[in-house]
Amino acid sequence: MREAIIAKCRWMNASGLNQGTSGNISARYKDRMLITPSATPYDSMKPEMIASMPLEGDYGAWEGPLQPSTEWRFHLDITRARPDVGAIVHTHSTYATVLAIARKPIPACHYMMAAFGGTEIRCAGYARYGTKELSDHAIAALEGRNGCLLANHGMIALGANLDKAMWLAVELETIARQYYLSLALDSRVILTDEEIADTAKGFSTYGLQAPKPNKARATAKAAPRRAEKRRSSKR
Repeated sequence: MREAIIAKCRWMNASGLNQGTSGNISARYKDRMLITPSATPYDSMKPEMIASMPLEGDYGAWEGPLQPSTEWRFHLDITRARPDVGAIVHTHSTYATVLAIARKPIPACHYMMAAFGGTEIRCAGYARYGTKELSDHAIAALEGRNGCLLANHGMIALGANLDKAMWLAVELETIARQYYLSLALDSRVILTDEEIADTAKGFSTYGLQAPKPNKARATAKAAPRRAEKRRSSKR
C-alpha cells in the first residue's frame, strides 16, 4: 500500500496533475490511515517515510520517521466520516485551482459529473491550509459527493481505493478545464438533474460485458428446429 501511494504521487506529478510537493495522498489501511509525509519530494520518498495515523483514539497521533502532510486533518476527518472512502487525492491542478480562485462551483456541464454523485462540484469556503476550519469546509462541500474544489487552494477527489480516487482526480481536472474553456463562449448548455440521474443509472452497468451464449446449449436448441425443417421438406 505504501509503495502504491508513492507510485500515485509520482504519476500525478509526471502527468501534470500536480506540482512539486503541493499535493498529498492518503489511503485507508485496516484501522489506520496511511498518508504522505510533509514537504517531501516524491522522487526521494521511500515506503517507510509514509506516515501512519490511527482512525480512532488519540486524534492526530502518528507513527513514522517524518511528520504527516500538513493536510492530514481533512484527510483523517473525511476518512473517519465516510466509510465508503478508501483513498483521498488532493492536488493543486491548474484548471480546478483557477476555478477555485474564482470560487466558481462547476455545474453539470458534462455527463461525467454523474461520477461525482450529483449535479455540481461545490467549492468549499476558504480557510488556511491544515486547519480544522478547512477540514469542516471540505466535509460540507463533499456531502453526497466524491470531489470538491477548495477556495483559492485546489481540489479533493475521493474513491473506494487509490485507483478510483486518482481516476476521479483526473476527471475533475478534465471537467474543470472543459468548463473553464466553455466560459469563453457566448452560451453553454447545462445538463438537467434528470439527465445526470439517467447517466448515473447507466454507470451501474458500464463496463459489464454480457455473457457469451453457450454454444452447446444454442446447438441443442437449434437441433429440433432443423429436424422439423427436414420432416417438412419430405412431405
